[in-house]
Amino acid sequence: MTRTWRLRELERSQVEALARARHLPEIVASLLVARGLADPEVADRFLAASPMGLYEPALLPGVEAGSERVRRAIDAGETILVHGDYDVDGVTGTAILVRALRLFGAKVVWHIPNRLTDGYSFGPHSLEVAQREGATLVVSVDNGTSAHDVIGVLKRHGIDTVVTDHHEPPDGPLPDAVAIVNPKLDDSSYPFRELCGGAVAFKFAWGLAQSIEGTRRVRPEVKTFLEDATALVAIATVCDVVPLVDENRLFARFGLKALKATSHPGLRALLTTCGLTGRRLGADDVGFQIGPRINASGRLGSAATAVELMLSEDITEARRLSARLDELNQERKRIESEVLAAARVEARRFADRERHPVLVVAGSKWHVGVVGIVAARLVEEFGRPALVLGQEGAIARGSARSVEGFDVLAAMKGAADIFTRFGGHAAAAGCEIDFERVDEARAAIEARARELLGAGPLAAPDLVIDHELPFETMTEELMRQLDRLEPFGQENERPLLLARAVHLEAPPRILGRDQTHLMLQLRRGSHAIKAMAFGMAKRAPELRLGSRIDLVFRPKWNTFRGQTNLEVELVDFRGAESGTFPSPIRSG
Repeated sequence: MTRTWRLRELERSQVEALARARHLPEIVASLLVARGLADPEVADRFLAASPMGLYEPALLPGVEAGSERVRRAIDAGETILVHGDYDVDGVTGTAILVRALRLFGAKVVWHIPNRLTDGYSFGPHSLEVAQREGATLVVSVDNGTSAHDVIGVLKRHGIDTVVTDHHEPPDGPLPDAVAIVNPKLDDSSYPFRELCGGAVAFKFAWGLAQSIEGTRRVRPEVKTFLEDATALVAIATVCDVVPLVDENRLFARFGLKALKATSHPGLRALLTTCGLTGRRLGADDVGFQIGPRINASGRLGSAATAVELMLSEDITEARRLSARLDELNQERKRIESEVLAAARVEARRFADRERHPVLVVAGSKWHVGVVGIVAARLVEEFGRPALVLGQEGAIARGSARSVEGFDVLAAMKGAADIFTRFGGHAAAAGCEIDFERVDEARAAIEARARELLGAGPLAAPDLVIDHELPFETMTEELMRQLDRLEPFGQENERPLLLARAVHLEAPPRILGRDQTHLMLQLRRGSHAIKAMAFGMAKRAPELRLGSRIDLVFRPKWNTFRGQTNLEVELVDFRGAESGTFPSPIRSG
């Protein structure tokens, strides 16, 4: 799909003033201005990213009431059930709360729904497990804000609930919980609403510690626990694809440092399995190596293996559990490949972007554990939001992913009366539905999407280029300057750069298990850099040895066999002789 290149146009005076005031390279100053950080003091706070910028947990709604109920449970020796969810966010958040409650002397057990038999969030399984374990208090992680009916059932059976969550509240009444700790509640005055579920669980653990201590300053062993737990928060923050700005940036930045230095057996074993021990860690390492292994457990059934790893205090057990996650991840890749091939065929039935602004595809043998990943792949390939559903008997369970600027949850609300359950947020959502009503839901979602879009189909998003630079200036020294903006992620994207008239000095090599990627050797003058072009193998005929190309790329560090080198990831390219130039786009 052809995409329009647009070069970001900034106020030149702002860039020059910031570069001069803080002795920054022009490219770094321009990237800061593009992020709304033209004021030198604001830019300083962004670059310094001090942990002092974390907000007090008491600012979250429900923390005080929830902490008071948990304190009573600890004092009375009640059994507390931590009720998580099966994705990375839910698993890490569950581990944080279980470990915190153990540290505070609580009698605690945990439960994660089985994706294949229980579905997500609360359900009949919640009451069954609570009663079996003798729990009189349930503390949720990453779910519960919409679990009105089940939490009501729990209360009628004498079981209280404290909800910690980050999902959008329902249009109807909230659950009858002792407390709902969620920055997105309508009456929330929390300064930042985009926390992930693991971060909310961390904030609740921190607030509970302050409540138990009776002071904002906690004792040293609790402080050490909280600092180490930011490693889990960083994993959750990156993998849940929440905006890496404000408080999330602090959690990711300092959590990655805590992850590298952690002594926790489970995390150490996982780093070893991923080949990440002893090296600099970035958000990509979490997103592409750590996250998929944690997720694999829950995707293929029970997330118990992942939770046990996060809780393990024995290195031998931790190594065994980490190896098992690796095996599950390999199996997940195989299943994902099969479902993706079938979903692509189904998606081509809905090629008309105007009639079908959201891809809604379903299959009777599609493993529900991989439908979220497949939805993300379809979004990349077709440039549209996608909802992918897998059938289980009479029920279909699905996951949706969106494109930038489109609220997929709002579109799914068009089928609210058809779904048996649904929820999520603008970028990602989930649902359950009677399989025979999928066509009906598709029509309702498409109709609502057309209303949201107004006239015309959803256009392929433009490539908004941050900065143009001569290719020979993309050096390791410049890359170290760009590193000051890390960690990169949602709303703090890795810089997208433009270089013109770059030579292809060797024939492109096709790589990958499915032969879909390109490796290129690029040169301008005496300066050469290796480039990876993921998913672009079909474009190899466009490249001729010795030809000049204009390229849009993201610079990255690549570590292989202990050696770290600069390389670039191609996002798009075209022949330099085309004579076309990207249009400016106003920013700042």
